[in-house]
Amino acid sequence: MRLDHIAYRVANRKKTAQFFIDAFSYKIEDDFELVFDNNETARCYAMGPPERGKYLDIKFIQYFSGFTHGPMQYHASPEIFVSEGSSDSVVGKWVEARDGIGGIHHLAYEVDSVKIQMEKWLRLGYAEFTTQEPMSCPGLVQCFTKPSELTGVIYEFIERSGKGFCKENVLDLMTSTEGL
Repeated sequence: MRLDHIAYRVANRKKTAQFFIDAFSYKIEDDFELVFDNNETARCYAMGPPERGKYLDIKFIQYFSGFTHGPMQYHASPEIFVSEGSSDSVVGKWVEARDGIGGIHHLAYEVDSVKIQMEKWLRLGYAEFTTQEPMSCPGLVQCFTKPSELTGVIYEFIERSGKGFCKENVLDLMTSTEGL
């Protein structure tokens, strides 16, 4: 399991994205708009880490270091997802409820099977989920927890067989968090 991405809901996505570009060398890889059922919108950036394209573009690079404790692992930085919403959108309301600033909305962890991870967390009493079943798009399966009673964090489980985000899943995931 690895940290896949960190999602921020903010008042100003351009300024926030520029901060990640200047401070951490992230790059905007996708820029898109989502339209909710009430015609409110959210503008989103998917940002890639500076390592992407610089090294081999794979999840992990393993090499033997010659030490007796075994292989070392290299782990690329997570992607960053930044969204800004119109005033009555799910995103806009969430930001407004946090003094108009927003913040980290969720941490997404890549897993081998979202369904199995959901079943495990339910069985162990770690979380409730915003949907009964995972959301799917070609090459992508995802779900959100409700805020954890232990950490206050919303967790996302994500299973990828492709690359990138799926706008339909993002819209459905955002809608599933209304009222959180």
